[in-house]
Amino acid sequence: MNEFDLIRQYFQQTDTERADVALGIGDDCALLQPLAHHHLAVTTDTMVDGVHFDERLTPADLAYKLVAVNLSDLAAMGAVPCWVSLALTLPSSDQTWLSEFGQALAHQLRHYQVALVGGDTTRGPLTLSLTAQGQVPAGQGLTRSGAAVGDVILVSGHLGDAALALNQHKLTPLTASQCARVEARLFRPTPRVELGLTLRQLASACIDISDGLSADLNHILERSSKALGGANASMSTVSLGACIDADKLPVSAEAVSVLGEQGAAANALNGGDDYELCFTVPATRLNEVIAAGKKANTPVTVIGEIVADGGLQTYYLGQAVDWQAQGYLHFSD
Repeated sequence: MNEFDLIRQYFQQTDTERADVALGIGDDCALLQPLAHHHLAVTTDTMVDGVHFDERLTPADLAYKLVAVNLSDLAAMGAVPCWVSLALTLPSSDQTWLSEFGQALAHQLRHYQVALVGGDTTRGPLTLSLTAQGQVPAGQGLTRSGAAVGDVILVSGHLGDAALALNQHKLTPLTASQCARVEARLFRPTPRVELGLTLRQLASACIDISDGLSADLNHILERSSKALGGANASMSTVSLGACIDADKLPVSAEAVSVLGEQGAAANALNGGDDYELCFTVPATRLNEVIAAGKKANTPVTVIGEIVADGGLQTYYLGQAVDWQAQGYLHFSD
């Protein structure tokens, strides 16, 4: 099976039809019709065998996660997911693998009403790349750069279970049911698309948590500080800070059972692959945000506040702790 046969058999026929796709798979480019007075939000994520996933993930898991990590970026911008293009590098045209991956990919895209509009296939080490595009009304896109002193910091869902699944071989063994629950968070995260849409008019800054809360919250501090400093501000100058109450971080019963309450909090602060949202809101709008979380059927938790300086400061039961990690960095020693 060559690459053209592969595309025709497993990816050209999808169930998601959108009126804004003037021309989809089959030509050199897709032709799309964005809404008037909207900005396009575009993101790309790549998953590499042995770096982002291992043999525990099935082809269906890989499809679910590939869609989720891209849509999580769109959620953090408050964008409606619309279209994706897929680039697959495969060691062989394994028809069983392709069938399972293709069916799961179609299921996920159909669930979020997203159309597959193009891509590429080639032979090589297993690598999966997806480019996702969404739309957001002009001027309403969420960014990392709007936090201000006095804003409340919140996170969605629970934190740390994906890291727990990733590192379970180093810990007290989990029961089979516990293992299944935390692995579900690692293998099949849930992008908070609906919550992102409700936060458009409420949040001052937002980011999805992929590299760990402490690392990603620092991105909000850096970008927001630069925005406050104006066009000539140095990227390395951080004037805003954040105070985090680590004992308020939302953690699962599974994490507490193997790590203890304090260990679960430290894991939630630094663990990656959560794909939850971390966002800031003016304190006066907190009740609206709580209501928005309920509307989106997604729990949100207050974990701290933005302060004038001092970088990221972490406290546990009122005592300062030094738990912060830099998060995962490619090409870092």
